[in-house]
Amino acid sequence: MSETDNSPARRSIGATRNPASQEAILAAAEAVLLENGLNGFSIEAVAKRARAGKPTIYRWWPSQAALLLDVYHSRKHINFIFPDTGNVRDDLRSYLSGLLKTWREHTSGAVFRSLVAKAQGEPAALAALSAYMADRRAQSGEIIRMAQARGEVRADADPELMTEILASFAWGRLLTDRLEVSDKDIDAVVDAVLTGIAANPSA
Repeated sequence: MSETDNSPARRSIGATRNPASQEAILAAAEAVLLENGLNGFSIEAVAKRARAGKPTIYRWWPSQAALLLDVYHSRKHINFIFPDTGNVRDDLRSYLSGLLKTWREHTSGAVFRSLVAKAQGEPAALAALSAYMADRRAQSGEIIRMAQARGEVRADADPELMTEILASFAWGRLLTDRLEVSDKDIDAVVDAVLTGIAANPSA
C-alpha cells in the first residue's frame, strides 16, 4: 500500500504484538529507510506507511534504533546457520563469505550501515547495537569452540575474539561500500587468523 492509502488502520492488541501488524511495521520501516535514507527516517513516516498508530510502534520499539535492529534481525536471509563442515578453515571461510554475500545481495547491508551510523550519536542506539553484537559474537564463537573440541585450534584461543576479527573485516568493507571481495582475499583473511602473519613465530 502507498502512504496515501485511506484504508483503516491495522488493529493493535496492545503490548502483545500482532504478527500481521508487526510485519507491516517492519516492512514499512525498511521501505522508508531505503527510500528516504537515515536522515529521512522517522517513526511518523513508518506509522503512516504501515497504517499503524505511533503509540503502538513506540510501545513495541522504544526507539528508532530498536525498530531498525528488529528490521535487520527479522530478515530471514541474515539469520544464516553458522557452518559446521568439520573443518575450521572451511567453517570460517563460509562464515565470512556468507556474511559479505548477505550484506551485498540483500537490503540488510543498508539497514545495518544505518544502525552503525545512528549508534555514533545516540547512546541508546549504541547500547542496542552493542547488546546485539555481543550475542552475535557468542554465536559465531561456537565455530572456534567446535574446532577446539576437534583439536584444530589451541585451547587457549579466545573463540569470540577470533570471529570478531573476521567480522571486523566485514564491517570495514560494509561501511566503505567494498563488499565485492574475492575468494583469494577471503582465504587470506582466514589464513591470517588461523596461522598468523609473523615471519618467525615463536615456538
